[in-house]
Amino acid sequence: MQTLNVSLGDRSYPIRIGCGLLGRNELLGPVVRARKAAIVTNETVAPLYLERLVATLNQSGVAAYSIVLPDGEAFKTWETLNVIFDRLLLEHCDRRTPVIALGGGVVGDMAGFAAATYQRGVPFVQVPTTLLAQVDSSVGGKTAINHPLGKNMIGAFYQPRLVLADTDTLSTLPDQELRAGLAEVIKYGLIRDPGFFAWIEDNAELLLGRSPEALAYAIHRSCRNKAEVVAADETEQGERALLNLGHTFGHAIEAGMGFGAWLHGEAVAAGTVIAAELSCRLGWIGPADLGRIRLLMERVGLPVVAPDLGVERYLALMAHDKKVEDGRLRLILLRGIGQGVISDQAPVAAIGDAILASCR
Repeated sequence: MQTLNVSLGDRSYPIRIGCGLLGRNELLGPVVRARKAAIVTNETVAPLYLERLVATLNQSGVAAYSIVLPDGEAFKTWETLNVIFDRLLLEHCDRRTPVIALGGGVVGDMAGFAAATYQRGVPFVQVPTTLLAQVDSSVGGKTAINHPLGKNMIGAFYQPRLVLADTDTLSTLPDQELRAGLAEVIKYGLIRDPGFFAWIEDNAELLLGRSPEALAYAIHRSCRNKAEVVAADETEQGERALLNLGHTFGHAIEAGMGFGAWLHGEAVAAGTVIAAELSCRLGWIGPADLGRIRLLMERVGLPVVAPDLGVERYLALMAHDKKVEDGRLRLILLRGIGQGVISDQAPVAAIGDAILASCR
């Protein structure tokens, strides 16, 4: 097991990464410290790992209630959030009752938002079971639900007490979900860690082949990058926005196509290519760097061509992005591999040209 720490003063918490962690009650018990806990999961993950997690909590004398949600981005809504609240109220859960997220990014976001708002905040634990959640969404305290006009527009910053990333859970992850998670892994190399980007280029086949050593290394290095950024800028007033490379375009894809039609990581991959295309058109990166980015995305099976929603539709959806300030859209662009920048200076015409060049 490897351990990283997210340094946030008295709200600091550990990220535990390793195999077999779901069965280790000495990791969960000291964090839960309650007579009962609520586990939020979904219909896909529950048959695989819910029983194991419940048994581990029982070893620490904790009674566990399960709240099983439908699976998919399409259910990241107020209606589904109320399913969690209904069960917490029916079980008379109080402010000491922890909410434990067992699943991918959607489950983590939903459970975290519920934990942030139920009785104005209850303890929260992340047990991510997808690569995307283990390297990104489980760390940093962003929780949210979607709105038809935009992704993650309603939510809260709410840090977990623990992130428990059991790499054994990746053995049941569908190939498409594994590839989607690699989009976020690649992101860290692009925005701040050029050595990591080169490592991914050299080890792409090992990652796709689910090498335990390669996956563990990628998860650890990704989490280390994110933990450093979150510790420096918890509520995204500055540097943390860099973590959204590809997300402004990607969120437009998800909303424009209908939530769930594209996996989040797939949309981020296509969005990252648009951001790289725009960076190249602005003269900030050269064609060689743009080619490296496209090639790596293609090698790991991610889309490099965005859906043709039309430039006006893209711009309309992007206008609802959380990075809009005083009517100006801030984009995450690149000045080189490993050099992410936050900019509101890109001309609208250049943004439109980059979108057109990246669509079918």
